[in-house]
Amino acid sequence: MRAVIQRVSNALVKVEGVVTGQIHQGLLVLVGIEDSDGQDDLEWLSGKIVNLRIFNDEEGLMNKSVREIEGEILVVSQFTLYAATKKGNRPSYIRASKPEKAVPIYEQLKQQLAKDFGKEIQAGIFGADMKVELLNDGPVTIIIDTKNKE
Repeated sequence: MRAVIQRVSNALVKVEGVVTGQIHQGLLVLVGIEDSDGQDDLEWLSGKIVNLRIFNDEEGLMNKSVREIEGEILVVSQFTLYAATKKGNRPSYIRASKPEKAVPIYEQLKQQLAKDFGKEIQAGIFGADMKVELLNDGPVTIIIDTKNKE
């Protein structure tokens, strides 16, 4: 599972002009899923997301988590995070899970995040043509891959 985590002042996602998820200060999380992802991956990733200390403390140091600042989380599925670009100029998405496999994992990730975070998670709609708006704060952008736990 791959995630691009952006610290935002606000963010929203629309499907066909309708807002399906919206947050103020918090994290926009773009998530890609591959076939080998499972429960361990989503639990580990969820824990990382809610505890990642990338918000400023009183001295201006990135020392607080989204939970500590009482922020919000918006999750958006994005299969293009598994784009293979080694050959040619047209990316291949062969590693990205098909919806039959990915949707249940995406839904479980949202549930795990809500459980770990202690409040509702905002989200896009899996597989939809989504329009994402955000005001990146910092900018602060973190990339996490559950198969490469650095």
